[in-house]
Amino acid sequence: MAKFIINGGKPLKGEINVSGSKNAALKIFPAALLTGDTIEISNVPEIEDVFRAQEMLSFLGHEVKKIKSGSFEIKSGKSKCFDLPANLVNKFRASIMFVGPMLASYGKVKFSHPGGCVIGAGTRPIDLFLSGFKKMGVKVKISGKNYFLNVSKLKGMNFFFSKVSVTATESLMMTACLASGETILKNCAMEPEIVALANYLNDCGAKIEGAGTPIIKIKGVKKIKGGKYKIIPDRIETGTFAMLAAAIGGDEILIKNCNPNHLEAVWALFDKIGVNYSLGKNEVKIKRSKKLLACDITTHEYPGFATDLQSPYTVLMTQAYGSSLIHETIYDRRLLFTDMLTQMGADIIMADPHRVVVNGPTKLYGRKLVSPDLRAGVSLIIAALIAKGKTEIDNIYQIDRGYEKLDKRLRNLGADIKRID
Repeated sequence: MAKFIINGGKPLKGEINVSGSKNAALKIFPAALLTGDTIEISNVPEIEDVFRAQEMLSFLGHEVKKIKSGSFEIKSGKSKCFDLPANLVNKFRASIMFVGPMLASYGKVKFSHPGGCVIGAGTRPIDLFLSGFKKMGVKVKISGKNYFLNVSKLKGMNFFFSKVSVTATESLMMTACLASGETILKNCAMEPEIVALANYLNDCGAKIEGAGTPIIKIKGVKKIKGGKYKIIPDRIETGTFAMLAAAIGGDEILIKNCNPNHLEAVWALFDKIGVNYSLGKNEVKIKRSKKLLACDITTHEYPGFATDLQSPYTVLMTQAYGSSLIHETIYDRRLLFTDMLTQMGADIIMADPHRVVVNGPTKLYGRKLVSPDLRAGVSLIIAALIAKGKTEIDNIYQIDRGYEKLDKRLRNLGADIKRID
């Protein structure tokens, strides 16, 4: 199993590029099932979750051809397989996104409960998806962990999300594009990735209004055409690099190819804690800060503070003066990684599964660690780069799921990080 060996305590400086959005890329591959035409996608992050999405699309009979680094062409195939392979479904949570487009295009699908990391595997329900599909006329049968869905004709509906969900919003929005009549989705998630997906679908003939607001209206059309889609920059990667730079930056770190407008909650927080930063049109510059101050956060759906940035922020707070309360409201298990930070010397008190108190600043020391999930894994890398001595991080497949050639990009900043296969 691959692992990272990191010798920490070195100041970082230089430039680092942001990849295309993981969460946007994972939705465009299922969207290809809505059309029989060719589509071209660019700025695609070459990460493990994207590889799994490509494999899924190929298994379903589509041809996925790499044009050049980060660019792919997808052609519709003649084979129509309705059974999503369990070995792929179990590897990434976003496999659930293939279900709606398959219902819209083929009328039936069989799949097992989506997997992923410790955050997603088996524990995250899909009831919002199933409830929405049922209201569109889909018949659902459940046998153990297997689901059998079929429909003769999708119909428009009025649906209220009892819980804000990005993937459920995107899934029902895509499915409704080929349903008869009008669909109104309420209490929708508002992430930039949803807006980007809606814009692409509209360019291909869909009729979607309101993406990026709590209410989305979709008028069903008979056909979705092919088109071109450039993946937006990954805002979570941007925020992660910003916190890395704030925690251990040298003279200056420049984060390039990003969209700072997608991270206003982070910049507001940086103003409070004393980070020395400046924003450009598509870049963020972070210089050495005199003193970081502790500040509480509560994770919230967009445009609030993203749950995916909670882990790196927790590491950042180990270097800030004072006590900060970290309140995770989205995922039950996301704070469990803080036990590894305490092993490294952090002063963290777990109040309950959703809240920890971080007291800082503290010195961190290298340890042998195991990455439990994607975001915790990259946060352990940040901690290891801060720490004195050598750190080994195992199970880095979880990190590779979401970060492209991360070790190489960090070495360009001066980090002493090596991959051992």
